[in-house]
Amino acid sequence: MTDQNSQDTTYYLLKFISRQPIQIARLIAKGLAGLVNIFKISKTSSTILRNLKIALPELSDAERHQLTKHAIRNELISYFEFFNIWGASTQTNIQRIHKVYGEEHLHEALQLGKGIVLVVPHFGTWEIMNAWIAQYTKMTIMYKPVKSESANNFVRAARSREQATLVPTDESGVRQIFKALKQGGTTVILPDHTPNAGGEMIPYFGIPLKTSNLSAKLIQKTKARALLLYALRDDDHGFEMHIEPIDEKIYEGTANAGSEVIFEAVENLIRRYPEHYHWSYKRFKANPKLRNIYNVSDAEMTQRIQAVREEYVKETQLQKEALIQTH
Repeated sequence: MTDQNSQDTTYYLLKFISRQPIQIARLIAKGLAGLVNIFKISKTSSTILRNLKIALPELSDAERHQLTKHAIRNELISYFEFFNIWGASTQTNIQRIHKVYGEEHLHEALQLGKGIVLVVPHFGTWEIMNAWIAQYTKMTIMYKPVKSESANNFVRAARSREQATLVPTDESGVRQIFKALKQGGTTVILPDHTPNAGGEMIPYFGIPLKTSNLSAKLIQKTKARALLLYALRDDDHGFEMHIEPIDEKIYEGTANAGSEVIFEAVENLIRRYPEHYHWSYKRFKANPKLRNIYNVSDAEMTQRIQAVREEYVKETQLQKEALIQTH
């Protein structure tokens, strides 16, 4: 089979999967999750368990193991839902959102005309929200091509269908987003990932990690409104969407301080619904002292995480004392 034939087959397979009823997609995902959880056929569970031990040390081992099973199940369902959402029409996806909590926050932000930055963590089924948001505002979104050409064509076509302007994940893309926000447009930022280059050390669950502070810079420099968005599936083959304002402190201080406000909101969301966060990402290795944190024993992990946390607390305290002295 030639590469072209392989790409065509992949594309049409994705189209076929995407056109199945969403309840079928969920059923398949639940079955796969059951196999993963019973036979431990994936390293995902060990990664999730380690992330939970780092982020939520207050949980018992039994609670973390149970939460790991739920997290695997929900994450797999989300991935299958993504395929289904990408293949469905805009109107179908809008109709799948059965309830919107906090809709007034979006309309208030639109009336201000200062642009909107939607902060969307890797949580729940975020792709379903694009169609609904696009009813009210034009979006400019950074897009990193998928490695598979056929999959990239499939995803890009779905994203473009919502009349979103897709821009590259580089300086030219950032400039286009700044311009769009100043004209009252909207952008979407997924903040909880490790940048390929650069980044600042921002605390996440008490661990300083290499992080892009682009979200805070966009918000502070344009005075755009900052909203936290997430979507949770319901029991009626659809979703509930949530819109929550981010603390006004986001406009104060440095971009790093603004990023801390964003991550405080993300952490609070995760603590409310930990089973819906996508825990499979090895986020905590984004600290020079924790590069191999997913490959060491539990005892060594606990010791090193504790040392990093204690060092961060001391540094923060010293910074506060220095700030007080300067005033």
